[in-house]
Amino acid sequence: MTLERTILQLDTGEMPADEARQMGQLGYMQWIAGLPGNADYLQAARGAFDKAAPFMGHSPAVAEFCRLLTRSLEAPLTPLPLAMPKRQRRGGAQARRSYRLPH
Repeated sequence: MTLERTILQLDTGEMPADEARQMGQLGYMQWIAGLPGNADYLQAARGAFDKAAPFMGHSPAVAEFCRLLTRSLEAPLTPLPLAMPKRQRRGGAQARRSYRLPH
């Protein structure tokens, strides 16, 4: 169920490459977190790839998810570069005060 939900969330169509990369990474982390502790990772990853692959052609986020699955199956194992999106500051109290002051 988690896999199907993940694919559905990622299958949003065209988007900028950076956004697709971030969504694909978040989808991979969501999927892997949903695996049972005793799961056979190789089998689960291959199954996830097989279910997600048909959506790769029209969804860059699903393509990124599949790329991460493929990389995770490569030997020797290497850490995957998974980084959360950087939060952009909105300006804080100083910005709010500047809106109230006359210019």
